[in-house]
Amino acid sequence: MRLSETIIRLIDLFYVRPVAALLPRQVFRYAACGGFTYLLFDPLCYALCYNCLIGYRFFDLGFVVVSPHIAAMILVFPFTFFVGFWLNRHVAFRQSPVGTGTQLFRYLLSIGGSVLLTYAGLKFFVEVCGIWPTPAKVITTLVVTAYSFLAAKYFTFRHAARE
Repeated sequence: MRLSETIIRLIDLFYVRPVAALLPRQVFRYAACGGFTYLLFDPLCYALCYNCLIGYRFFDLGFVVVSPHIAAMILVFPFTFFVGFWLNRHVAFRQSPVGTGTQLFRYLLSIGGSVLLTYAGLKFFVEVCGIWPTPAKVITTLVVTAYSFLAAKYFTFRHAARE
């Protein structure tokens, strides 16, 4: 059995009432993949990079000095990006006829959109609306998650069959 099939079976174990009555299976799988990637995998990789590889050091690149927490974020991004892409391609949107290279490029564009939307959302909610940063981040995350799902479904993995 392929790894993706095993992951799908594991996720589907939790697709029970009342969740099954509220969410389509594809949305549930997408949420599970995103939850794993951004709530477990990303923080674990970040902590390992920050504490073990970076070692709290600043990096002088000649034109800019990169702080340790930003350096760790930069190092972790490719891992999180490719794990998220693989999970979306093989678990949440596995029936898409669009080629892998096209999907990868589109995924990169949608992630870029997520980053810009997060930045703009935080600037708007904190600086314009006067909302505290933490609640502003929660609101922004909800908006970006909805955008991310719609971008994946209708752009990155377009024409993926529903399961």
